[in-house]
Amino acid sequence: MAHAELTISSKNYGAWALRGWLMARLAGLPFEENIVSSDDPAMKAEMLLLSSSMLVPSLQHQGIKVWDTLAIGEYLHEILPKAALLPPDLKARAHCRAICGEMHSGFSALRSALPMNIKAHFANFKVWSRAQADIDRILEIWTDCLATYGGPYLFGKVPGLADAMYAPVVTRFLTYDIPLDKASAAYAKRIMQLPAMQEWVAGAKSEPDEIDELDAEF
Repeated sequence: MAHAELTISSKNYGAWALRGWLMARLAGLPFEENIVSSDDPAMKAEMLLLSSSMLVPSLQHQGIKVWDTLAIGEYLHEILPKAALLPPDLKARAHCRAICGEMHSGFSALRSALPMNIKAHFANFKVWSRAQADIDRILEIWTDCLATYGGPYLFGKVPGLADAMYAPVVTRFLTYDIPLDKASAAYAKRIMQLPAMQEWVAGAKSEPDEIDELDAEF
């Protein structure tokens, strides 16, 4: 496989960066990281949800540049189909795309109230009602997928696109001490035990940078 470069943002705060990075790892694509400093104004705007366009992460591979996390996932599925980022069954594949799309375009209250911050832990964090509604919907999605496809991942035995899309939510639930039912807690633990996730978390913990606006204090 030809050389690839993945441009990402902070590993501690960059939820979209984690999604694209984890997709590439799960697909088995070798790549080099190009990390954009969190001091970059455009990068900070994206992480603070102030930008109208998300250009990071972006993947360059064989003369092709792909940005937008879902587009990266679809591209990886096309070039490395054996990795099974998307389920082989048509019905399951449509379901997977639907919940990935829901994460891609929704849950704004959760993103705003519980920004990703892997190094932090806020015990007994008070969640306001709109964010709780997002949490409830995500847990509903997880419960449905795990029951329908038998686990241990959202669409069966292999971690894929949906798991990558929801992985930053797993880190948020841990950071903000969100109560989880038994099945969801087991799923969250399974995601955090993925070697790729452990690699990402180690990188996040080693980052010296802090973005005050993303360090929740309430």
